[in-house]
Amino acid sequence: MKILYGIGGGISAYKAPDLARALIKRGHEVRCVVTANGARMVAVDALRAVTRQPVALSMWAEDGSMPHIDLARWCDLLLVAPATADLLARFALGLADDLLTTLFLALEPGRRVMLAPAMNTQMWEKPVVQGHVSTLRAGKAEIIMPVTGQLACGEQGVGAMADPDAIAGACGG
Repeated sequence: MKILYGIGGGISAYKAPDLARALIKRGHEVRCVVTANGARMVAVDALRAVTRQPVALSMWAEDGSMPHIDLARWCDLLLVAPATADLLARFALGLADDLLTTLFLALEPGRRVMLAPAMNTQMWEKPVVQGHVSTLRAGKAEIIMPVTGQLACGEQGVGAMADPDAIAGACGG
């Protein structure tokens, strides 16, 4: 399966190379799209080395191509991990101001979308965030629920991104 792996700007992005490796181990072809904030949390060169593919960072291509269309058509599955509160909101509301959110809108009907949220417990439990999750589920997005664990803020609670192997297993293969 061709998996387009979107990486948001949560601290859980540091797990991205492990998740990409787990997907590849299961026989998937993986290409990564990293948001500007995601690139602050994970080394793009590490993703490039693990996937052996270029990493997409911008909607703007010097060769005149349209990465948001090309990548949306290339993939069988869009996986976003970590899916931050901001990304969940932008996906749910149809806001598209970067490559990841724009290609989400450009996905053809029937393409699988899997989102693995990760954020502080207080953020995860906010009614507005849960409303966005409900909207995305209604649009057929699959949600890989966050787990209870030690959060980056030092607190213990629900909001940690699921384990990379569990996420890869949910993708199939």
